Amino acid sequence: MTVKVFIKRHIRQDKIDQALTMLNDFRSMAIRQPGYISGETLVNHYDNRSITVVSTWHSLEDWIHWQESKERETNEAQLEDLLEEPTKYEIYDVGRHHKDT
Repeated sequence: MTVKVFIKRHIRQDKIDQALTMLNDFRSMAIRQPGYISGETLVNHYDNRSITVVSTWHSLEDWIHWQESKERETNEAQLEDLLEEPTKYEIYDVGRHHKDT
């Protein structure tokens, strides 16, 4: 099942340009990963320190494989140095409703 991953970051003001460059580089790496469909970077209109990356994957397993890869972990550690607070992740199924049991 297709999933969308929302990655929310709050960048330090003096590091925004550097963070955006890194995020573009990360997308170039993600594009080569099995299961990657698309991605976009959203910058909050009223607070340019608030950046959300939305990526679409064929399956949750594809995303997890990329999320846990050594390549991504290394890059993510570099990006964490530019943040005001820890990265937040939200994963959504596309077109599927879960019933509570």
